[in-house]
Formats: sequence, C-alpha cells, structure tokens
Amino acid sequence: MNLETKYLNLTLRSPLVVSASPLSQSLDSIKRMEDCGAGAIVLYSLFEEQIRVEQQILHYYREHPTATPADALTLFPTQRQFHVHLDDYLKHISSAKDAVAIPVIASLNCKSLGNWTDFAQQIEQAGADALNIYHVPTNMDQSAEQIEAMCVTLLKIVKAAIKIPVAVKLSPYFTNLANMARQLDFAGADGLVLFNRFYQPDFDPVTLELQSDIPLGTPSDSRLPLHWIAILYGYVKPDLAATGGIYSAEDVIKMLMVGARVTMLASALIREGIEHLRTIERDMRLWMDQNDYDSVAGLQGILRQFHSQNTGTFERAEYIRAVTPQERKG
Repeated sequence: MNLETKYLNLTLRSPLVVSASPLSQSLDSIKRMEDCGAGAIVLYSLFEEQIRVEQQILHYYREHPTATPADALTLFPTQRQFHVHLDDYLKHISSAKDAVAIPVIASLNCKSLGNWTDFAQQIEQAGADALNIYHVPTNMDQSAEQIEAMCVTLLKIVKAAIKIPVAVKLSPYFTNLANMARQLDFAGADGLVLFNRFYQPDFDPVTLELQSDIPLGTPSDSRLPLHWIAILYGYVKPDLAATGGIYSAEDVIKMLMVGARVTMLASALIREGIEHLRTIERDMRLWMDQNDYDSVAGLQGILRQFHSQNTGTFERAEYIRAVTPQERKG
C-alpha cells in the first residue's frame, strides 16, 4: 500500500505532516516524528519581533560592555518571551536536516517587507526544504483591500528572493477567501495551508492577569478546513494542506478525499504523544485495505465528482438542506 504524496514539489512518504509547535524544538522529538511515520515536519515559527529584540540587546551590550543580563532584562523585559536567536533557528534547521531524511519546512512571520527577503534567504541557505509564511494584520487603519494586497506582495517578494517552495498559511477571515486563494495562486504560491490558528488570550477576572496559552484544537475544528479545501480543490493550482482538528485516520482520509495533499497535526500529538502518528498510519492502512484503496493518490480529490460545477449554487443548496426541517416519515 502506497502512502506517498506530493506536496510543494516534494515527495513525502506519508500525508501526515507535523505542523509548527513546540514539539519541533527538540532534535530528539524530530527524530521520533520521523521514526513514527511523519512525512515532513514544519518547525516552530520564527517572528520578526524575536529577532528585533535580539538585535537591540546585542547593540546594548556593545554600547555598555560592563552590562549584565539583569540590566538587559530591565531595559528589554520582552526578551523572556522573545528569547529566540536567528542564528539558533538557522542552526536548528541545519541540525534537523542532518538528523532526519524527511523534508524540514521552516515557518516565518514578519512585519517589514525587507525583513521577509533577508530572513527567507537565510532560512533557505540553512537548508530548509520549503518555507511557510503568514502575516497577522492588526492595524485597523488598513482596509480589506490593503491587507489582501500586502499578502500578495509579501508572497511575491519572498518568491523572488528564494528558490525553495513557499506555502502561505491562510486565515479564514478574509472577506472572500476563494478570491484571496486565487490571487495567491496567480502570485505563485506553491501551497496554501488552511487554516492558521490565532492567539486568543483569556484573562483571570480576579487578578486581571492575561492567560497567554493557546488551547489545543479539537476534532470539530476540522470542519472549516474540510469545507474550504472542498471548495478550492480543482480551482487553484497550489497544493492544499489541511490543519486543525486532525486527530484520527478518518480525519486524514476525509481531508484527502476533498483534495488535501497533506494533513498537518500538532494538538493530537501534544495530547496523545508523538507515537499517535503510528496509530493514525496503522488505522489509515486498515481503512484503505478494507475499502479497496491501494494508494493515497487514489483518494485525493475523489469527492469533487459529487460537487456541482457551480460552487455557489452547491453551497446555497446544501445550506438550505441543512437548516430546513425534514418531514417526519411514517
């Protein structure tokens, strides 16, 4: 039985890809992911703010040779949560590439146009097989059109700067997601990852302290990427990757059926352990054998034959059917 899939011009032994999370901070964990069947690994994300803090601290030490780490912490209190050095991230890419045979995909989030180019080039030179990029807009003075134009511009400048494949991790909150996907397609995206999970802080109402953890996803989260991958498949050229709510072999199979090239998971592995990859792969093989599928390629996109050629008509018809009370029989 052949579980191979093609994603970002890379041949993966399995559609099970470990998405960006703290799990990829350890080389031992990365090796275990490969041993347990991962087809590729997306490293934890690098943020421009982390690099900026590092540069400010280095400049401070050059200007104040006798300064101590405690002095720097007083002036740059954000360094605790932003304690990631660019050189360390680049070395981690190189070390991961040396440690495993499966593709290693870096993840980058920047604010400034020039920094996207610089950091992307360094990530490519470190040996990453591909790059995930994403941008979180927070400026309320930007219109929807300006945000979309920024996303397209970011993709174009990164694609012009590096030769490795580039995937864009999308938010579900665009005014017209299908149109945004098509714009990124025309701009040269190699892949689209659906969807990015945003930081949604909670707080303690007594102490008023922020609780900055990100809750783990649940299986119900898979409905959104499932829905949109089914809509986009066959209408855009970039490979489609599903992320969010992938916990079981059935979740993986359904995503493949609507057109996903790969399924990315992290919450399931944080909750169940990296060994859960073996369970999903075993159950996938069993299901495929029982249902007479001999390859992942034979699954990918087969649901499209049930879709109307007019996706808008199909969407409205299915929505009406879902919300209209059914007559009781008998």
